[in-house]
Amino acid sequence: MPDDGLWKRPRNISVADNLTYFDVSPKGERVVLTARGEVFSVPIERGPTRNLTLSSGADDRAAVWSPDGSRIAYISDESGEDQIWVVDQRGNGEAKMITEGHRAQLFAPLWSPDSSRIAFSDKDGKLHIVTLADGSELEVADEILGRTTDYSWSPDSQYLAFSLNNDAAMASIYIQSVTGGEPRQVTSDLFDSYFPVWGPDGDYLFYVSERHYAPQISNLEWNFAGNQRDGIFALALRDDVEPLFPPQSDEVEIEEKESDESGDDAEKKDEDEDESVVIDFDGLGQRVMRVPVDADNYNGLAAIDGHLLYSTSGPFFYGRSNSQTRKLHIFSFEDREAKELVGSGLSGWVVSADGKKVLARSAGGIQLLDAKPGGGDPKPVSTEGLVMELVPEEEWREIFEQAWRRFRDWFYAENMHGYDWEAIREQYRPQLEHVAHRSDLNYVLSEMVAELAAGHTYIVGGDFDVPDRAPVGLPGALFELDEEAGRYRIASIYRGHNEESGYRSPLTEVGVQAEVGDYVLTVDGIELTGQDNPYRLLQHKTDPVTLTLNASPGFTGARKTTYEPLRSEASLRYLGWVLERYDMVSEMTDGRVGYLHIPNMGAAGIAEFVKWFYPQLRKEGLVVDARGNGGGNVSPWIIERLDSKLLGTRFGRTYDIALTYPGTVFHGHMACLLNETSASDGDIFPHYFREAGLGPLIGQRSWGGVVGGNTLPLVDGGVFVPRSGTNDADGNYIIEGYGVDPDIEVENDPKSVIEGRDPQLERAVAEILEAMEREPRKLPSRPADPIKTPGS
Repeated sequence: MPDDGLWKRPRNISVADNLTYFDVSPKGERVVLTARGEVFSVPIERGPTRNLTLSSGADDRAAVWSPDGSRIAYISDESGEDQIWVVDQRGNGEAKMITEGHRAQLFAPLWSPDSSRIAFSDKDGKLHIVTLADGSELEVADEILGRTTDYSWSPDSQYLAFSLNNDAAMASIYIQSVTGGEPRQVTSDLFDSYFPVWGPDGDYLFYVSERHYAPQISNLEWNFAGNQRDGIFALALRDDVEPLFPPQSDEVEIEEKESDESGDDAEKKDEDEDESVVIDFDGLGQRVMRVPVDADNYNGLAAIDGHLLYSTSGPFFYGRSNSQTRKLHIFSFEDREAKELVGSGLSGWVVSADGKKVLARSAGGIQLLDAKPGGGDPKPVSTEGLVMELVPEEEWREIFEQAWRRFRDWFYAENMHGYDWEAIREQYRPQLEHVAHRSDLNYVLSEMVAELAAGHTYIVGGDFDVPDRAPVGLPGALFELDEEAGRYRIASIYRGHNEESGYRSPLTEVGVQAEVGDYVLTVDGIELTGQDNPYRLLQHKTDPVTLTLNASPGFTGARKTTYEPLRSEASLRYLGWVLERYDMVSEMTDGRVGYLHIPNMGAAGIAEFVKWFYPQLRKEGLVVDARGNGGGNVSPWIIERLDSKLLGTRFGRTYDIALTYPGTVFHGHMACLLNETSASDGDIFPHYFREAGLGPLIGQRSWGGVVGGNTLPLVDGGVFVPRSGTNDADGNYIIEGYGVDPDIEVENDPKSVIEGRDPQLERAVAEILEAMEREPRKLPSRPADPIKTPGS
């Protein structure tokens, strides 16, 4: 439809909230930032912010400063494909494309210390080196499990160190010469080793390796988890290097006479000044020592003169943030101790080429610190000058091409399900001339990727204004209108588990006096009549809300009560649904059969499983409800728990019941419910429930979308690309595009649901009760005490 094209108009916009990458100049005078496809040079204290690329029609990203300070390298798709580009650090002259012919997404450009070469990787796991003088390229290695980004240059620019995985997914450190040849493996296959970095003097190669084997113990069950398993290690590159941590002893120092630097002394000094790195590969893997730092979760490492810098993070929780545990530390070789450099909330950091400055990003923004204990006086980096001239139609074309390439590069089936992906691009590209708003572009992209006939092909986000929804101070209750009285009253109050913040029901909390049937006469002093809407009066209520309530519609005898409002009642509605089914199962089986529902296979799903599974371990039967499961990735954890078999029991002197071996095992009969909205990992779960022989599947055929992936970023949004398929033990693709058939098909017809019944649940209970009758599974009672006297 014709319009005035308001959203097509070029405009200047701030991109300070779109930062994707940062680096620092060799001596720390400026930083280079990439945001929304632009490369900016930003001063630490004084001077202009420079946009070095000015390219609405290209995605320029991952910019890094050359060690000689003169140039900035970055990745750009300006040519139609990702290539490495270089631009003068002041923006003088035209940017130059350094690589040619790549047809895959590129990552992590890294300058050699002499600024003559750049290492980079691609989405296929290939590691490359390009020489700037002639544009020649060397393919160094090929990572079998996807891309690699933990490579580093030797101080003489002649070697590259990196890690590669083997088929057991164990990473080892390799070293490659820029002159070619095969990479040399220098650490063992027995240990996961990664993040190699060279010492500045070329004597040692430092790296992180998982070599601490004291696991964290679960407080849910007698089981373990890996955490804080990393240590930092050093390889001595030659037999003759000085030890990093020699035995310490206080001795008397004798002052020696100075040499005249003639003859042999002068020749030895010249030899010492040779900066070439010499590596004795024979026995290199045995010349290893541990850096004396505590075992931790290390996720970054750098070596500078006299110090190591490294970042750590706390344990990963599903559903709980650990961002405040991310810290940056500096370790002194001389003092043999580490100190914090950035205390918490770290999200990224980089060291200047001269090794004297650290640029770190945390919750407080980007700041420049001295690379020494204490960090000196931190200098904040302002992003106020990050402004670009946005030409929407140019950016929309760029996003279209980007989205097409993301699917070409990452879609799990290289044959694109047999479709001509090039032809599909040409089919949809003409529609760009009709795009007048960012949401129009999302529509075009959605239609294009839908041609692949695959699940999990989503378009995510985009830069367009969405009005904020007005908050409503919800009470966790339903209102009904008494037309005769002209008043609203409380029709029902949602059941809550007020011990859990996610299931807090305001009107059931201690001290709140509200009952079903109470009339709501006022909301925060404003009278509520039947001509009004109670939710209008609750709009924008974020502070405690006071209601005037009465058992009758008049004010005589009325009382006031105050509650802490909710923003959403969805969790309470869900809990009420679960509790209703839990009660139904309990009532139908006299408490012998348990019930749990798994809403998804993410944080909420594993939380609900943990909450409901362990208290019901000793039930004789269990209904596992995966209906409406939205997917995720935790189904293997749940299958593993459900599939645990009873191997034995254990009685103690003071135990009145049997303990089991293993300690956490469900010994009863099970059934799994699924329906047409069991999706993704919610498809996979019932399939493997059946494969494990855990019980029948009851309900309706599931959704059928099991090609998993993740969101890949675009200039201002993203696309969710399925990057792996689901296959059986023989490698055949399964479930995708069809779903999982139940063993027993049961429909929850509308009539039954309206009547408050759940036929699928009822059938599951019937099947379990029949199995319990046919094959009782109960733990034994205490046996008679053994008698071991002679002759007994």
